[in-house]
Amino acid sequence: MLNNKKLLSVALALSVIALAVSVYTTVSSAQFHAEENFNEKVEVSIEAYVKKQQEKNTPPPAPTEPIDVSIDDDAIKGDANAPVTIIEFSEYQCPFCKRYVDQTLTEIQKKYIDTGKVKYVFRDFPLGFHQNAKPAAMATECVHELGGDEAYWKYHDKLFENTQALDSDSLKKYASDMGYDIADCLDSEKFSDEVDADAKEGSSYGVQGTPAFFINGRFLSGAQPFAAFEALIEEELAK
Repeated sequence: MLNNKKLLSVALALSVIALAVSVYTTVSSAQFHAEENFNEKVEVSIEAYVKKQQEKNTPPPAPTEPIDVSIDDDAIKGDANAPVTIIEFSEYQCPFCKRYVDQTLTEIQKKYIDTGKVKYVFRDFPLGFHQNAKPAAMATECVHELGGDEAYWKYHDKLFENTQALDSDSLKKYASDMGYDIADCLDSEKFSDEVDADAKEGSSYGVQGTPAFFINGRFLSGAQPFAAFEALIEEELAK
């Protein structure tokens, strides 16, 4: 049998243990809820940041109604007073752009540009993952400055014939073969801001990839077949 003194000691020890367990449980619970609240706040902050970045980097939706698209001071192919204007946003390293030039632009040229029904404008929209796209765009601007619209379009065609060779030396040689020295112009990146401005303006119109077209302000995306262009051009001519 335990005497009163021993019973008192045991009771005291049990009380201390119970108090310790209670304190530990309370602290652990508070710590758990604090950590839980912290994690929730972190998740909310991350979600808010991601949403903000997505909104910041998401271009405007492609237009569904005709819009007023500027030709800027870019080269014009065809009759400047033609009733239909096609503005292309494109670049020289894009395989879809080349396919369009090879398969569709030639048909548009014969049926509409050469007959005075369409004037055609090329505006720069170099894609960031094509390392030679912007230098090629700047090179065309250098040639345009020296030789005018006719030289620009001749050089444009030359680049699309050689989309696998658009390094700096090649760009200079193509121009030199036409009688133009663009070395200083290209090396100094004289038209870098001009090219960037074209791309920025294209984005503001809803352009998200290349090639992209505006036919009297009506948006047409991608390397579409000739029939798609023909339908829109004929509708515009009929107005």
